[in-house]
Parts: sequence; structure tokens; C-alpha cells
Amino acid sequence: MTTCVAFLFLTATAQENPYIVKTRGAKQKAQMELAGDSILNQLEDETARDFISDNFRFYSLCDWQEGMKFMVMPEKYDLVVKTFADAATGKDVSSMSLRHKIMIYKGHNESSDGHHRVNFYCPDNDRDYYYEIPSGSFDDYCYNKLGVPTLAYLGDVDIAREKLMGRTMYTKTQYYRIDTEYDGDGFMDVTVDKDMEVKVVAVGVGTRAFPVKIIVEDKDGNEFYQNVAISKTNCGMRDDEFIMDNAKYLFGNSFELVDDIMDINSYNYRAYIGKVVHTKYPTTMLNEATKKVQNIPRMIGFQIVSLNPHKNDTKFTAQFKHSILGTYFYKDVTLDQKSISGTSKDFEQEPDDYFAYLFAPGPGKKIETTEGSRGMIRMGHVSVGFTENEVMLAAGEPDDVTHGENGMYTWMFKRSNNKLLFVDFNGSGVVEKYYTKDAPKAKTAGKGRATTTKKKKSSSSWQNGKGTPL
Repeated sequence: MTTCVAFLFLTATAQENPYIVKTRGAKQKAQMELAGDSILNQLEDETARDFISDNFRFYSLCDWQEGMKFMVMPEKYDLVVKTFADAATGKDVSSMSLRHKIMIYKGHNESSDGHHRVNFYCPDNDRDYYYEIPSGSFDDYCYNKLGVPTLAYLGDVDIAREKLMGRTMYTKTQYYRIDTEYDGDGFMDVTVDKDMEVKVVAVGVGTRAFPVKIIVEDKDGNEFYQNVAISKTNCGMRDDEFIMDNAKYLFGNSFELVDDIMDINSYNYRAYIGKVVHTKYPTTMLNEATKKVQNIPRMIGFQIVSLNPHKNDTKFTAQFKHSILGTYFYKDVTLDQKSISGTSKDFEQEPDDYFAYLFAPGPGKKIETTEGSRGMIRMGHVSVGFTENEVMLAAGEPDDVTHGENGMYTWMFKRSNNKLLFVDFNGSGVVEKYYTKDAPKAKTAGKGRATTTKKKKSSSSWQNGKGTPL
């Protein structure tokens, strides 16, 4: 784990309620129980090609079936606005008094005074309750996202428990939680490594919006959890609301099942994660800070943060952390040379996306920068006073070098916006001036056809102040 948090966890769950599960660290300790009815017989038992769509059906309120189970999981707002009324007395009931109680759906009806109700039976206290629809008919109300407030759908929890307990998964985000209270909802945010192998040790109920609480354990015995939405039944949120911080609470954005990872038996690509490598040749990568493709010189060190396989081809999107700048970069790579289309005769040299060609183990060249220059370099900007190394970090290797009088020399870079960047160095190898010009238009040949020259990569294309390869 990357966060400096002491994890002294013990899996715990309330003995009276098998749906309430806790990570280690909650104040009381209890053994994990596996209990609770399952509605798996409502689903087809077939080989899952897609874990979510094949196992977790979305039920709009219009499609609820009698016998579906929910649990009352009130939030602060629900403690002010009462959700349920006692069917025997017609009086409103405090949501806090119903907290963690199971509600079984018993259909809907119209009362004698014309109000439409959604009916429930609570086996925990053997009483009937109803939720009165605020306005309009059941048919009008059931199509909206609101559903019945406070209720977390236990059907997803039951299925997740059946399908996930003991399974190996990988973390897909860095942000999870640990419990700090056994009887309450206290938690602490923690940061863990992305793409880390974990094992599911408990599944219980989370919140109404994110009803499935999945507790996992890493190889060191540290436990943490995520509350996730899977089918989104009665979650009270539209699909377009699962953005920004909420995006990680979708199952696929927090966890990845081993069985769902493409070609996991072809090569052990997980062994690459965390390794320090450097570029053997100049290349291009997407800069996360600028959202632009940036030229990267050779001998630049990176740590491999993650490798995410593509669904439709054999490539991976690799995330790298720049060893000097701390900035994140992305590049699509292939790990298996056999998966590269064509033969070696089709290339003047190995393709740029073949990992073993482009990268070598080790930290690469040690480059000193100032704190002031690093901010500009991260954004791909050059400034007066930069050294050669700082210019290369910001702009890559020059496409051309020319020398003038008194040790002055100029590096020229071709920009993607049809501009040329010129950087003038003084005799001490420090930037004295920089400017841009429009690139000359391509010359035509024959009947107006443009001619271009394919440039080969060179591992010694940049030079120091004396005009000698570095």
C-alpha cells in the first residue's frame, strides 16, 4: 500500500445481521458468517461472458417482483423526512428505528383516499409497512429514478456473495476505505496500489446508492473495502450521475476479476507493474497533465504504474510515472512480438509499440532540474535559462542542430501544429532565446503531388554544446 496507514484489521460482522460486515479495525471483533437467502434462481445459470450483465439484472420499480429483499439504510436526510408508515396504524415511522431491518416487497395498491402505496413486510419485527408515493399514480411514479428512499437492494448483495466470496480480483482505482466503528458507519479513506492482487473475504450491504460492500485482503493481510453499485436497482441515481468521484463506485471501476482479464494465461504481464524502466529510443507518450502527445527522449526513466489490456486487440495501455517529474504518461504497447502484424521485413526497425524494443530495465539517465523549471517542463514548455537536459525533458530530442559563432547553437523541433520551435543556446549550454516559425510548405513534384521523406529514428540524434553525440 502506498498510504502510510497502519492496517491492523480483523474481519468482523454483526452476529445478529449477516449483511453487516466490517474490515479489521472496527472496535469489536466477530467471526464472519455466510448466511442469507439467495435469489440466484431468478437468473439463468450460464457461463458468464460478462460478469455484470450476466448476473445482475436491473429492476425498475415497475418491474419489482413480490419477495424481493431490501434493507433500510437511512442517510442524514432520511432521518428528517420519514419514509415508511406502519400499515396497522397509518402513522409515520422513524427511519432510524428501522435501520438495518429487512423489507420484503409485497406489491402496491391504492388506498381508500386515493393515495398509491408500495407495500413491504418486515420479518425482523413481523410488521407491515408502506411507502406512500408523493403524488400521482404508481404507474406514473415507477419509471423515475427515485424509487423507494432508504432501501438498499439485497438481491445484488446475495448474488455478489455467491459469485465473489474467495475470488481473486485486481484493484482498478487507488481509493478505498476501512471501517473505524463496529456499530456505526465510521470509516477512513485509504490509498492503495492500483492493479494490486486482492482476495474477497467478505460481502455485505453498503449504502442505498452503492449497496454491495466488498471487503478484500491484499497479500500482506491488509483489508479494505468499497461500496459499489452493480445492477443499480433502486440506487436513486441515473447512469449519468456516476461521474467524477462517483465513477469509482461502479464495480468495474473498482475491481477486475481475474477471469475477465484478457489473455491472462498468455503472459504474466502483472510482473511488469512497479518495475523501473527507461526509454532506449525516442518515442511519444500522452502527457496526463497537458492531455497532449509529447516527445520523450531516450534514457528517460519511468515506473510502470499499470497495464490495462484492450478488449479488441492484443495491446495494453501502459501508465508510466516519470521518474524525474512525477508526471503520469500513457502509451499503447504490445508485450508479445508475435502479436505484431507483419514480419520483421515490414519494418526498418522494430515497431515503436513493442515494449521490449522501446524500454530497458533500469532508471536511465540522471538529470538535475530546479523546482521552478519542473512546473514548466510538466506542461511541455521551454524557458530562458533551461539547460539542454531540461529542454529535452520538455520538448524531446531536436529534429535538427545548427552551430553558430562563439559556441552558440540552435535546436529545432517540429511541432504537431505545423510550427517549428527554435531554441538558441549560449556557449555554456543554457537557453538564451526561443521562438517559433511556421513550417515551410511541402514541395510538390510531378502533377502537384507532395513528396515526403520518411525519417528514421536515431538513438544519437541529440548533441551537446560541442556538437558531439550524448
